[in-house]
Amino acid sequence: MRQGLSNENIICFAGEDWWYHHPHSKNHILKRLARNNRVLFINSISMGLPSISNPDFFLKIRRKLKSYLRWLKKAPEGLWVMTPIVLPFYGSRVARAINGWLLPLQIRIAMRLCGMRSSPIIWAAIPTAADAVEKLPCKLLLYHVSDKYDANEDSAIAKDSIRALHERLKECAAIVFYSGRKLFAEANEPHRYYLEQAVDFDHFAKEDTENVEEMEAVPHPILGYFGAMDYVMDVELMAEVARRRPDWHWVMIGNQSNLVRLQEANVHFLGSKPYADLPGYVRYFDVCVLPWKLDNVFVGYGSAIKVREYLATGKPVVIAPLYEFAKTPGVRRFHSVDEFIAQIEDALQKDTGKDKQIRQDSVRDSTWDIRAMEVGALIAKLLKRQAASTVQVRFSHDASVEAAEEARRCNV
Repeated sequence: MRQGLSNENIICFAGEDWWYHHPHSKNHILKRLARNNRVLFINSISMGLPSISNPDFFLKIRRKLKSYLRWLKKAPEGLWVMTPIVLPFYGSRVARAINGWLLPLQIRIAMRLCGMRSSPIIWAAIPTAADAVEKLPCKLLLYHVSDKYDANEDSAIAKDSIRALHERLKECAAIVFYSGRKLFAEANEPHRYYLEQAVDFDHFAKEDTENVEEMEAVPHPILGYFGAMDYVMDVELMAEVARRRPDWHWVMIGNQSNLVRLQEANVHFLGSKPYADLPGYVRYFDVCVLPWKLDNVFVGYGSAIKVREYLATGKPVVIAPLYEFAKTPGVRRFHSVDEFIAQIEDALQKDTGKDKQIRQDSVRDSTWDIRAMEVGALIAKLLKRQAASTVQVRFSHDASVEAAEEARRCNV
């Protein structure tokens, strides 16, 4: 795979941890760019601690402390992964001042250990990276906006503070990537770019998977979901559907928040599974579902990668009416419990081989390999344009110096 970008240093301030069981866009793209470049992936420096009243407070703290113990590790994919130590109190000037010194220091040390001897390309994908970015050497700054950050209920930072950090990064960046259609539609800066999400199509489209024992024990029909389960999940809808359709069985795969608790016997939480094993589980799904809340602003801007992965399997797909997929063919949407049930029944009774083909065709040519080539070529183009601009400025400066010297001689 040729990306048009090689022998560069890339530092990514990610919005999630590399060790997250279900990879995000940065994981997919950067592990491909790491084949020809040196990459340092910085695990999320967070958007601040959740409130201590949050049911997941201690779960999140324990998970982050476990990540801290790794500090700097080389991943099997060839890139380096770092979990820097920071004070997650971004509403405090003192804490931000300390982080403004501590975080760049750790990154400079990591750069040396990773063999990064020249200024890097910085890929910021979280607003709280703004302070550190301004104190690091930078060849090119990219800002990746993947969520409506100031609507994130997990963030403990005041919305005004998030917006201020967000605007600083937009202003400083050479280009602003938007990975959601609604986010991009509302953006107005001239240097914006729609970086559409993608999918490991061959991974999810394969059907020759081995039997999964724990799935063999679940009766059909199966409504399947994989990914994080937190405040975006519509627990009330799931509970109501589970009660009204006791013969339908829900299979939920992924990290489960304490906010998502259901006692119904036909709801099965299987925990986190390796990304490599997901197709084996999905093979048992009768319908892939996305039971996200309908009245949540953050959800409304979502561009869930899992929906594209659902589509790649060819299975029927029933989702909350996200703007991102309003025009995607073959997707069934719901706006209420009754409509959810009706869409599931329609999928179970009327879905055809042609419908499967339509869904797979909608994402067949949107792979992460293609997206990584697109990003690599775009960065290479920006670097070339920047170099040309620098040469032009230097030429103009040299010409001005020569003209001034000639004028001085003439005056003499």
